[in-house]
Formats: sequence, structure tokens, C-alpha cells
Amino acid sequence: MVSTPTPDKRDTVKAHGTIRARNVQNIIGAAEIEFAQRGYKATSIQKIAARAGLPKANIHYYFNSKLELYLEILTNILRLWDAALNELKPEDDPATALSRYIHAKIEFSRRYPLASRIFALEVMTGGEHLRDYYQQGYHTWFQERCAVLQSWVKQGKMAPVDPAHLIFLLWSSTQHYADFGYQATAALHGDKQPLSDSDYQQAATTLSTIILRGCGITPPDSASPGHAMKP
Repeated sequence: MVSTPTPDKRDTVKAHGTIRARNVQNIIGAAEIEFAQRGYKATSIQKIAARAGLPKANIHYYFNSKLELYLEILTNILRLWDAALNELKPEDDPATALSRYIHAKIEFSRRYPLASRIFALEVMTGGEHLRDYYQQGYHTWFQERCAVLQSWVKQGKMAPVDPAHLIFLLWSSTQHYADFGYQATAALHGDKQPLSDSDYQQAATTLSTIILRGCGITPPDSASPGHAMKP
């Protein structure tokens, strides 16, 4: 008798994990569209399920509630933004570090525009669902980030600018290309085509030049390897 091969348990687990990841991404993608278009209150799990092409029960299998799914989207983009700012260190060369940060934030706007718009909409409507996030040591974390920039000032690496307001400028200018993408598209292309990779690259290079020069820093070579936009 020829025995039937038994599937490797690890392959089964891997396949299950792949299916789960694919479903979760499908749900999040559908939810981003709904939340960005309708806002939190007007969006329902049923509308998300319909857009995702899944039964409503499948949404609840991965997310217990609409709020859990909404917070997942918000915290995911915040983690990306915060992690990029965490990379700035006192020993860094601010020309390289700030330019890299600006390029990274522009890249997030290119890759995750809907998540950025959802965050902006949440903040503009009072930030009710972000209160816990901002109460968990956020003030201390932000002051630590400001301290890095202030250390560059003390070391004579950059002009004496206010670190907090510089960070606010970095945030607003880079997220503009996601939050106000429609306006940028209409201005650059007459609303006939979306922003291209070269548009984002030009935005990152221009912002780096303006912001760094405003901080008394000579911008690095924009063509250097560390500043290329990811595909």
C-alpha cells in the first residue's frame, strides 16, 4: 500500500498565517476607504464588509468591533510616524538625519494616504479616540524628541530654532501630500492623474532643502543613496 504523505504542520500553520494576513489587510484596506470617505460615525461594519467582499461575520472574526478596527488603523500610522522620529539621535549629523526623516515621512504619505487622512479627520473632530494614546507618556516622549534637536543646537550643528515647532512643521509639511492630496493633484496635473513617484521625490527634496537651510544646515546631496524613494 502506498501511504499518503502527511502535510508538514509548519506548512499548514504558514498557510493559515498567510490567509489571515491577507484577510486582515483586505479588511483594513476596505475600512480605510470607508472611514476616509464617511468618517467614524457614519461608517458601519456592514459597509466595510461589503467593500471587502466578505461576510459581516468575517470582520468580527478578526476585529471585535468597529472601534477596534478604527484604532488599529490610527495606531498603525502613528507607530510608523513615531518610529521614524525615534531614529533621530544626538550624535547624528542633522543634515543627513533630518533629510532622511523628511523622505521617510513623504514616503508614508505616498504609501498610506488614507490612514493619514483618517488621522487628520480624527484630530480635527476633537481626537476623542486618540485620548488614550496621547495620555500614555506621549508628552514625555515628545519632550525627549525635542531634546535631540536641542542637543544639535547646543553642539553648534544647527541654528537655534524651537525644536517643538520645527517638529510640527516637519509633520504638517510632509503629511500635506496625503491629507490634501486632491488639492496637490489638481494643482500639478489638473485633476487628470494622481501624484507620481517623481512628484513625491521632488516634494521630499524641496522640503529638505527649505527646512534644512532654514535651520542653518547645508542640505546633503539629494541624489545620495540614503534619500532615494522606495518603489
